[in-house]
Amino acid sequence: MGQIFSMVRDGLVSLASRMGTERDKAASVFYAQPILTDEQIIAAYRGSWLPRKIIDIPALDSCRKWRNWQAAGDQIGLIEAEERRLNLRGKVLEASTKARLFGGAALFIGTDDSDPALPLDMEAVGKGGLKHLTVLTRRQLAAGDMDGDPASEWYGKPKFYTLTGANGTQVVIHPSRLVIFRGVMTPNEEFGGMGNHAWGESVLAATFDAIKNADSTAANIASLVFEAKIDIIKVPQFSANIGNQAYEDAVLRRYTLANAIKGVNGTLILDAEEEYDSKGAPLPGLTDILMAFMQIVAGAADIPVTRLLGQSPAGLNATGAADMKNYHDRIQAIQELDYTPAMARLDECLIRSATGARDPAIYSNWAPLEQMSEKERADIFKTKAEAARALFGSTAGEEIIARQALSEALVNGFVEDGSLPGLEAAMKASDQSEHAAQPKLASDPIEERNVLSM
Repeated sequence: MGQIFSMVRDGLVSLASRMGTERDKAASVFYAQPILTDEQIIAAYRGSWLPRKIIDIPALDSCRKWRNWQAAGDQIGLIEAEERRLNLRGKVLEASTKARLFGGAALFIGTDDSDPALPLDMEAVGKGGLKHLTVLTRRQLAAGDMDGDPASEWYGKPKFYTLTGANGTQVVIHPSRLVIFRGVMTPNEEFGGMGNHAWGESVLAATFDAIKNADSTAANIASLVFEAKIDIIKVPQFSANIGNQAYEDAVLRRYTLANAIKGVNGTLILDAEEEYDSKGAPLPGLTDILMAFMQIVAGAADIPVTRLLGQSPAGLNATGAADMKNYHDRIQAIQELDYTPAMARLDECLIRSATGARDPAIYSNWAPLEQMSEKERADIFKTKAEAARALFGSTAGEEIIARQALSEALVNGFVEDGSLPGLEAAMKASDQSEHAAQPKLASDPIEERNVLSM
C-alpha cells in the first residue's frame, strides 16, 4: 500500500513550536485565495479612511492634470468644450474609482444610434453626435459569452454585455460602445479557475490584511492611551468582604467621593491602612510601531507614505522626491497603458463630435503630474533657444545643422514637452498663408516676366 500524506493547517500548530511540524514556527502559514464580498468592500470603503484613500488617490491622480490636446487653436477650444459638456473628466474619474473598488466599471458611449447591440460606427458620428456618457459598474453589467476566435478583435473578451434596466428590461450592449476600466488582474482563468475575463478584482483584495492590521494597531493604541495612567488602591480585607452587597455599595460610595475630592482639590484622602500606587503604560515607541504598519499598507497599495498620509517626509535631508517620482511614473504608466487604449474609440467619437470631422493631425498626451513652475519652464525654454542659436553657427562660418532641420526639431521638442500648445498647427497654418500669398507664376515665359515685373 502506498503512503497517505495528510497536511495539518491548524493555527494552534504555529503557537506550539516544534509540535508535529518543522522547527520553523511559520511552517503552517499558507496562502489562500482572498474572498471579499461586495458588502465587505462597501463597508470598508465607507467605514475606514485607509481603504477609501487607497481607492481614491491613484484614480484622482490619474485624472487631476488631464490631457493636453495638440491641434489648431480653434480645434482645441472645441474639443475642450465638448469634454466639459460631457463631463468626460469627471466620468473617467468616477469609472476608474469604481473599477478600483469593485474590480471593474465602464463608460457607455451614447450616440444617435438606436440599437446599442450593434457595433459602434465611429465614422457616422457627426458634430454633436456624442450625446452622453454613462458610468456602469460590473454590478450592473453582466458579461456575455467569451469570444474564442483568435482572429477577432474581442478574442478572450465578452461578445456582448447585458444591462438590466430599472423596470427589469434587458439591454444588450456591444463591447465597442463601452470604455472598459478593469481592476486588478485575476489569473484564475488561465489555471482553470471560475473567474471572469470581463473584469478584474478589487484593489482591496490583496491589501485587506495589511489595512486591518494597521486599523487594529491604531485602535489598540487609542485604547491604551486611555489607560496610560491607572490608580491602584489596596484595601484591607477587600476580597473577603466583596460578596457583601452593603460592603460593595460602601466601597463604591467611598472611592467615588475620594475621586471627587481628588478632582476638585488635587488631594486623595485615604485610610491609614490603605495603600495607593499609580501605574503608567509605556507609550514611547508606539508611534514607530504604528508607522511601520502604515508603511506596510503604503507598500501594499503602491502609494508613497507621504501621499497616503498627507505628511511631509521625515528625516534631516529627506525630501521624498524619489518616492514621488516613482509614484508619478506609475501613474503615467496607468494612463498610457490602461486609459489611452481603453479610451481610443471614445476619443475618435469625441473629436468628430467636437469638430465635425476627423483631422488626423489631432492627438493628445497626458499632462505630467509634477508640474514645473513658470520660472522653471521659462528657464528651460530659454536654455533650449540659446542651444539652438549656438548650433546655427560655427567657427568655419558654416552651419553645424541645417537651419530648416534644426527649426523642425526645435518645434517638435516644444510640441512634445507641451511648452507651446498648438504650435504645430499654428506653424502649418502660417506656412499655408505664406504659400497662398506668393504670386503664382504663369506657364508662358512672357506672362511670367509680366508677373515678376509687377
